Amino acid sequence: MAESAGSVMLARSAMGRAGPEPQRPPARPVRGTRRVSAALAGLAASARHELLTFDDPAVSAARAIPEPFLELAGACMRAAAERAGEVRRIVPRHALPQVAGAVRVPGRARVADSIPFKMIVVDRTVAAVPLDLELLYNGLLLIRDPVVVQALVRAHHASWDTSQELAGLTPPARDLPPQLRPVLDALLAGLTDETAAARLGMSPRTYSRRVGELMAALGTTSRFRAGAEAARRGWV
Repeated sequence: MAESAGSVMLARSAMGRAGPEPQRPPARPVRGTRRVSAALAGLAASARHELLTFDDPAVSAARAIPEPFLELAGACMRAAAERAGEVRRIVPRHALPQVAGAVRVPGRARVADSIPFKMIVVDRTVAAVPLDLELLYNGLLLIRDPVVVQALVRAHHASWDTSQELAGLTPPARDLPPQLRPVLDALLAGLTDETAAARLGMSPRTYSRRVGELMAALGTTSRFRAGAEAARRGWV
């Protein structure tokens, strides 16, 4: 809880630094970690009434995204959810393990078989969609065109009506995939990626990908927490 509170305070501080935009074009691409962080902080600061999201935390967990960015982005969304009167979040079914282990976001959440893309809509006036439709970290399109924003709102409503309430759902039990056992053992042994890859006969790229798969299976983006989560699941 202390970590969550600290993240929210960090997000609010970033919101305070994100001043009003001098120009508001119908759509504007935003690239670079600092600018993306500022855009997310600005969205969070502008929330007053409603927050709609398509979210897939499993994608972020499987990629090598810096944890400070993930914490700030998550804190921004929690801060926006606290400000908005209504919050509706839709996640895909395969992300249930990550959702169950994450800090709870205020508001309602539902589970769909899949989501079309990651998305944030604030007060039906502004939206953010990743440039690659998956990761905000890689850049986002900030949309203010009212027709496009309303189309995104309708897409969210249609998905919401056919989704299941998250409350009461439990993530499916998952065993450690056999190909990830050596990777987990290497992490627990404290080996560097280079040493682990050499011992396991993998290329550095393959080993990095397997680590990402392991993090996704554990529902965490932190290697420091991976051991504790693996122990909780009885994998060690």
